[in-house]
Amino acid sequence: MTIPLPRMAEPSGEILIVLHQERSSPGRVGLMLRERGYRLDIRRPPLGDTLPDTLEGYSGCVIFGGPMSSNDTDAFVKQEIDFIEVPLKENVPFLGICLGAQMLCRKIGGQVGFHPNELVEIGYYDLHPTPEGEGLMDWPGKVYQWHREGMAIPDSGATLLARGEHFEHQAFRVGETAYGIQFHPELTLAMMHRWTTKASARMQLPGARQRRDHFAGRAVFDPPVRAWLCNFLDVWLAGAPSTAGTSRTTVPL
Repeated sequence: MTIPLPRMAEPSGEILIVLHQERSSPGRVGLMLRERGYRLDIRRPPLGDTLPDTLEGYSGCVIFGGPMSSNDTDAFVKQEIDFIEVPLKENVPFLGICLGAQMLCRKIGGQVGFHPNELVEIGYYDLHPTPEGEGLMDWPGKVYQWHREGMAIPDSGATLLARGEHFEHQAFRVGETAYGIQFHPELTLAMMHRWTTKASARMQLPGARQRRDHFAGRAVFDPPVRAWLCNFLDVWLAGAPSTAGTSRTTVPL
């Protein structure tokens, strides 16, 4: 059997960006990709945009977060989960962030659900790389979270890269080219203002940080997250490791 070699991304290629709301933005991920010379093909499936049958000609694909659940029965949710087969089969760099990571988790047979004690992660929380994660790159000590559901990746078919505080599975890799991360390194200051204003009720949920702590934490914790993202995108786009609904499912911890 011939094993396909990881595709190497070339500057000035195109990245498929999948967003889930009219005003959603790829944030700092989009800015850094453009700085590297990539064009962004932005699609919003909940608003009727289609996804390509192949990623031939693309240098990568990112599915971002959103207020919906990967367990929802909406047609676009199933469409996106099914679509992940394309980058996996074609060996094109894929990145899932929050909802996108949970879609990747479900695609490979994992579970997505609520914390058994109804805890959430809204704000900055500790991140602990696994030995496999440490072998890949340096990781920030705290990352920004905004989610009620978490992931439980399957025992085989994925490599756990980082563990979290309330939800254990925070970052994982499938093969050499697909990654899922629960946290939000794409967050800009403007996005933090918008999220904490429009969805302020989320900060009353058990385990959530208060709004003042989000901004105080950003001043301290964001520089290492930014440095991590810069390094991670290079590793991800290279396609190989660096040498440095409705039912209320609960995720086993």
